[in-house]
Amino acid sequence: MKRLLATLVILVLVGFAAFKAGVWWLADQRMAEARQALEPHGVLHRGSISSGVEGRLVLNDASWQDFELTQPLDMARVELDTGSPVSLLSVLFDPAGMPEQWTLRLDGLGLTLDPTMLRNWVTAEGANSEGDPALFALSCAPDPRQQLGSGDLIRMGITALAGDGFVRQTPGNLHAELNTVSTGSLELDWRDARIRIQDAELTVSGGAEPMTLTLRDGGLMRRIAAYCAREAGIETGEWAGRAVQALSAGLEARGLAASVQLKALYRQWLLEGGELTVDVQPAQPLLGVPVRTAENEGAGMSWPVRYNGAGVPDVYLAEAEPVVQETPEVAVEPVVPREDPETETWYPANLETAEQWVDRQVRVTLSNENVVEGRLVSVSERELEVAWVIAGGEVAYPMLIRAITNFEVWRRGRAQ
Repeated sequence: MKRLLATLVILVLVGFAAFKAGVWWLADQRMAEARQALEPHGVLHRGSISSGVEGRLVLNDASWQDFELTQPLDMARVELDTGSPVSLLSVLFDPAGMPEQWTLRLDGLGLTLDPTMLRNWVTAEGANSEGDPALFALSCAPDPRQQLGSGDLIRMGITALAGDGFVRQTPGNLHAELNTVSTGSLELDWRDARIRIQDAELTVSGGAEPMTLTLRDGGLMRRIAAYCAREAGIETGEWAGRAVQALSAGLEARGLAASVQLKALYRQWLLEGGELTVDVQPAQPLLGVPVRTAENEGAGMSWPVRYNGAGVPDVYLAEAEPVVQETPEVAVEPVVPREDPETETWYPANLETAEQWVDRQVRVTLSNENVVEGRLVSVSERELEVAWVIAGGEVAYPMLIRAITNFEVWRRGRAQ
């Protein structure tokens, strides 16, 4: 009897060790494949791997460095729960065989902000790839072309984004949440939708029902409205009005017009924030937002929207004649901000004295409207070089001085 018991204990220990080793090896292989598939977009660091016999796979201290961002997204703990050890091994052996029910938790998400967060040189001509003006333009300076950026968030006291994420897949529903600290939350609920992995590609197959998105700002919009209005030197109501005008102009360039209720809802959200729930259809044009035409004007089509729990009627778009935005032949001179010794921000600088700003953060606007932000490396008679960090190393971006239309330095203001 003792020998049988000892044999069983040894078999259990061997099985446990084999399970742990098998999960670690398979997870390492799958993460290597994911890292290779994501190479064109960034660098994935898997961190350490652990597992549980109840069907859990855990990655500790993982991170993702997107090539378009200057800072990595840190993930303290990533946990996949498939419900059983057999399901976990099956998923790791063939990711296409995901079980009908599983959960994914992302704990300790963190993204440190810096003034040059976005790599703006990837932006092509115009506000988007088609050259259309942006729909959501939040100006935070006397010059309306200067939009809300990570530097503004830092000056508002938001130096990092932190929170947790959660994804639950069931046979009849896909649910996801992203909850942040002091910057709001996003909740997704989609009936009959499923996440699938095939040939290292992740896809989401939607159901017949629309996706329900719930956005809560956590008081962020009031802070943004107060800050941007102060920086622009106007009242918050006027600032929100400018943003609504930018939305209208962007829609007009696309041959559309917003309903009165849609513009009122956008203005209210900018000033007060709150909870906004909308139904979205990703496969449909304009994400399923109804567009009224001359033929269906009286059809009563409206976008299902709830604001702070109450339904909002008559939210829709209407067809309109496209309005071409004329670009002046001569660029408008930027407004020179009043220097404040107490704060750091972007200040225009003379290219002739650019050498004194070597190793400082600079922002360069080129004649093709591309914007490059990074550390000034060197200055010569013909060109200057700006470097940014990618995957732990720096890449220099040389620019001809004659192609530069604006040169700014991130610094503290001088006393007047």
